Amino acid sequence: MTWTAEEIASQPDCWQQALDRLGEFAPLLPRHGERVAVVGCGTSWFMAQSYAALRESAGLGETDAFAASEAPLGDGFVRRYDRVLALTRSGTTSEVLELLAQVQGQTRTTVITADPITPVADLAEDLVVLDFADEHSVVQTRFPTTQLLLLRAQLGEKLDGVLADGSAAVAAELPSELLEAEQISFLGRGWSYGLAREAALKVRETAAWWTEAHPAMEYRHGPISVARPGRAVWSLGDLPEGLAEQIAVTGAHLEQRTLDPMAELVRVQRLGAALAERLGRDVDNPQHLSRSVVLDGPSAGR
Repeated sequence: MTWTAEEIASQPDCWQQALDRLGEFAPLLPRHGERVAVVGCGTSWFMAQSYAALRESAGLGETDAFAASEAPLGDGFVRRYDRVLALTRSGTTSEVLELLAQVQGQTRTTVITADPITPVADLAEDLVVLDFADEHSVVQTRFPTTQLLLLRAQLGEKLDGVLADGSAAVAAELPSELLEAEQISFLGRGWSYGLAREAALKVRETAAWWTEAHPAMEYRHGPISVARPGRAVWSLGDLPEGLAEQIAVTGAHLEQRTLDPMAELVRVQRLGAALAERLGRDVDNPQHLSRSVVLDGPSAGR
């Protein structure tokens, strides 16, 4: 078994550990009413988008999500936040470190990471360490979902059903229509759109597959043109009225969620790993990727 497969299967256990330590971590996370900027790169950016949508929809404070390289923070920008929440598994990503250095002494910072013995520890005022969810594989699976589950719990969500859905996602058989699809479009609404973007990234990273991600309401505005027999549409959120019927006309396979969107993402991770195995790819070390992007000199291009 690959590291990736083991880490995907371990997610329900990691989620439970995060819940067990909620009392320890919660005081370090954004407080109700704070205006928060959430930043990250790649997978972490997509988790930031999901969290921002959840926090705002819960009425707990204005929350914006940015790619760390594009965040309008620090000197020269007019936006002001009570807290910057940075998400970084490795703690070494150049864009995140540069951004934290820019706002140091101006804005309170919290960092969620898997490894505290990294440069990010010197830049964060509050550090949440999920070392039990760290990963051997280059591609992230259990760390981002554990991170998001912790943030959902801190928002006050009841998550017992999510843990059960996670276990179901680990064991469920993957439909042949997905395993044989030449192209997959992932859809989401609200907070599940960030997960749809992560789903598309995950299958691209692991299997170099043609994937796309779109807000579900936007799918009819052009992207549906690629749908046809032999391709698939996978919705991680609820579908708008009438869209399922429109997809059926194209002949593409439609996969509609039956589990919590985060558990659906676990199924997507498994699909990516299965496609990679079929292609003979090293799923733990995909081509052109590394555990962390570390650049020489200023990284934001400003």
